[in-house]
Amino acid sequence: MTSRIPRDSRLRLVRPRPLAAAPRAVNQRRPRRLAPRPPEGTPAPSELAGMARTGLAGAVRVARWADSALGPGRQGGATTDGKATLSDATAERAAADLGLSAAQVRADWDTARLAGLVEVHGDSARPGWRLRAWDRDDSAVLRGWVALFDAWSLAYPEPDGHEPAAVAEVVSAMPQVLSFLQLSAGPVPVEQLLDLLQQRVTELRTERCEVSYEPGTGQLAGAPDQPEPAPATGASLAPLLDWALRALGSVGALTYGTGQATLTPLGSWAVWVKLEQICVAAQSPAGNIEQAAEDMLRGCAQLRPNAARAEYRAWLAARPVGSAVTELIGAARGDDALLRGLAFEALRVVGAPAEPDVRAVVEEPALRPYALLWLAEHDGVDPEDAHEALTREEATWLWVDTAAAVADHGEAPMLVRHLESAVQPTVPQLLDEVRAVGHPRTVQVLVALAAAHPDPALAKAVRRAAFQVHTGG
Repeated sequence: MTSRIPRDSRLRLVRPRPLAAAPRAVNQRRPRRLAPRPPEGTPAPSELAGMARTGLAGAVRVARWADSALGPGRQGGATTDGKATLSDATAERAAADLGLSAAQVRADWDTARLAGLVEVHGDSARPGWRLRAWDRDDSAVLRGWVALFDAWSLAYPEPDGHEPAAVAEVVSAMPQVLSFLQLSAGPVPVEQLLDLLQQRVTELRTERCEVSYEPGTGQLAGAPDQPEPAPATGASLAPLLDWALRALGSVGALTYGTGQATLTPLGSWAVWVKLEQICVAAQSPAGNIEQAAEDMLRGCAQLRPNAARAEYRAWLAARPVGSAVTELIGAARGDDALLRGLAFEALRVVGAPAEPDVRAVVEEPALRPYALLWLAEHDGVDPEDAHEALTREEATWLWVDTAAAVADHGEAPMLVRHLESAVQPTVPQLLDEVRAVGHPRTVQVLVALAAAHPDPALAKAVRRAAFQVHTGG
């Protein structure tokens, strides 16, 4: 008769781990992936970071002034005018404190914003993660400079009197011009760059000139009235090329003068990084680059961890970091617990740039345990010990969420093994805390666990707990 009584069996304590780590083979070692080497003659990362620190010194100075003078609880109040630009009063105050002109303060502020040194929210600003890591983390400095490099077209006012479409065409064509400069590894005459820009803009206009077929008529819709794309002319593009080169020079990507342009070491390195990202994106192992985040994560669900990380890197390389992080967090907010775990695995590949967005979701109950684990690992805690950042209730919620992912996508033995990863030492304690945690999938998880577990007494106890949750007990 005692065999029918739920036994107070001790559970083997296993540190909780994300579901994406569960299928990893015991003896699987992460193969070392040799990072591609930059072109010969490229300065070391520490030297490049030193150049970036020098170029962004003014932006850092203004950002630190804003942090110390206008932080929470300090006199000064709003930092911006609600449009991410400094208000007049704040600009004048900064100019007086720093011994600069108000125009210089505004210019340095704009640079700090583009480099991620400050983050603007409405009419207030706060230091970006890069500012906190500026003196100790070379990678943070280089990421900040690359962010500024990516935003070169915003860093320098465009010339008046040009159609926005023409400006957009030049911005779209400049990566090819920069690639040519990088391959040339030396000064290039502006006339040669103008010829290349003209060819690329003409290609862009030709690609946009699409003629649609009208079904049932045998005619090309709008064919008689379809205008031929206007050829790009050097006279119309010369002022825009001049603007683009000056803008890139203002962010420190190249030097421009005496009828020629030359990439700086930082600019050459950044262009090489962008080319490498394109190569990585072209080598997607599972072909999910063009998919939305949710579909990409589903495509990675059956991959081994190393292959999944390679897919995440390729997917991330094909889109701006900010929008990619937003997509991943949006996928994590969905109903599928497996995608929630995989989304945060992909955010681990993103690294530090995802920190502000991850911190922003800490107060969302469904994402809080994942976000706390991510932040603990980001702060240097060993992944095996990161679970200590969770309270008992949060760890229990994460256990139920992971169990829901296993129940939906895994096999019964895997769900039984998941029982061993609970932080509670006994089955009755686990069931009590699972009932109290209020996870929306609690009933389904307990029913699936009861159906999968080979111990009849334990399965009966789990079914009873599921019934009690279902009836509100």
